[in-house]
Amino acid sequence: MKISTKGRYGLTIMMELANRFGEGPTSLKSIAEKHQLSEHYLEQLVAPLRNAGLVKSIRGAYGGYILSKSAELVTAGEVIRVLEGPISPVDFTEEDDPAKRDLWVRIRDSIAEVLDSTTLANLISFEDVGKNDNYMFYI
Repeated sequence: MKISTKGRYGLTIMMELANRFGEGPTSLKSIAEKHQLSEHYLEQLVAPLRNAGLVKSIRGAYGGYILSKSAELVTAGEVIRVLEGPISPVDFTEEDDPAKRDLWVRIRDSIAEVLDSTTLANLISFEDVGKNDNYMFYI
């Protein structure tokens, strides 16, 4: 399974909103500029996120988007499924060889477990870990 730019940039949007949770709305323009992405493309991605109830839009001069719930309650799996569809490495049928079908099911379930157990809070805290670390190497 390959995650397209829809999934990757969608997670970028959601992580930025999570970083600013409680600070008011964030414009897509600011996210696009920070990450050097197309604002128009981000607009296309945020619509399904809004329709799925993951984000809310705030209208007006200081409008933008906010998370609908805290970053601890939104998983990467939710975001990826909204933007990419079902999580499955291959399409398989009941007629497939049982050994191969079992392999594909285990791979699908493993991917889903990682995505569903990773919240936006996990992602932004991981992102912050290395920001102020200075490493000293001795030879």
